Amino acid sequence: MRTARLTGRTAVVLVAHGSRDPRAAASTQALARAVRRAHPSWDVHASFLDHAGPRPLDVLRSLPGRRVVLVPLLLTAAYHGRVDIPAVVAEAASLPVDVTLADVLGPSPLLVDGVARRLGPARLDAVVLAAAGTRDAAARETITWAAGALSARLSVPCLAAYASAAPPDPGAAVSRLRAAGARRVGMATYFLAPGYLYDVAVRSALEAGAVSAAEPLGDAPELVRLVAARVRAAAGRTLPVAA
Repeated sequence: MRTARLTGRTAVVLVAHGSRDPRAAASTQALARAVRRAHPSWDVHASFLDHAGPRPLDVLRSLPGRRVVLVPLLLTAAYHGRVDIPAVVAEAASLPVDVTLADVLGPSPLLVDGVARRLGPARLDAVVLAAAGTRDAAARETITWAAGALSARLSVPCLAAYASAAPPDPGAAVSRLRAAGARRVGMATYFLAPGYLYDVAVRSALEAGAVSAAEPLGDAPELVRLVAARVRAAAGRTLPVAA
C-alpha cells in the first residue's frame, strides 16, 4: 500500500467467481445487500473475477485511503482461492488502500446449515450434495466433509456429487442411492448462485429420479453470518471492525 492516511468506515469487498448467467451476479448483489443490512457500519461491495463487473481492483481503486477486507465468495480453496484471489491482493499493493484477505467460505458448519435450509422440510430418505466440481483433491475433501455433516444432521445417507471435473455426477449419485433402496432422493445444493453448472446438476439429478432440487445458497441468513465471521476473523488481525 502506498503511504496514505486511512479514513472512513471499514469496507468489505465480496469477490465472486462471476458468470455469463445474469442470475449469478444478481444473487451475489443480493448477498451484498443482505450483509449490508446486517452490518450497516460496513461499506459492502460486490465484485467479480470474470464475466460480470465490477472487477475487484476497480472496486479497490474506488476506495482510496480505506481499510478493506476482501472476502472470497468461494466454497473451497481450489485454484481461484489459491491463485486468482492472491493475485488481486498482490496487484492491490500499489494502491492507496489497506487490504486484508479473509479466508474462503468453506468448510464451515454454517454452510451445512444453509444447505439444509435450502433443502427444505421435504421428507427424504437420501440426499445428494451437488457441487460445481474441482480437480483439486483437497478441495473435494471439504465437500465430502460437508456431505457427511449434512448426513449426520438429516439422519439420512448423503453422497457428494459434481457437475464437472470429478465423478460422480449428481445423476450417478442419485442412481446409486436409489439402487441401495432409497425411494425419495433429494438434491441439496453446494452452490452460492445459479448458473450453467447449477443447471447441469439439477437436470442430471432430476433425470435420474431425484424428487427435488434445492436452490443455491444465495443470501441465506447462514451465509450472511458466515461472511461476517470471515470479515471479523480477518479484521481481528489488523483492522478495527464495528458490527
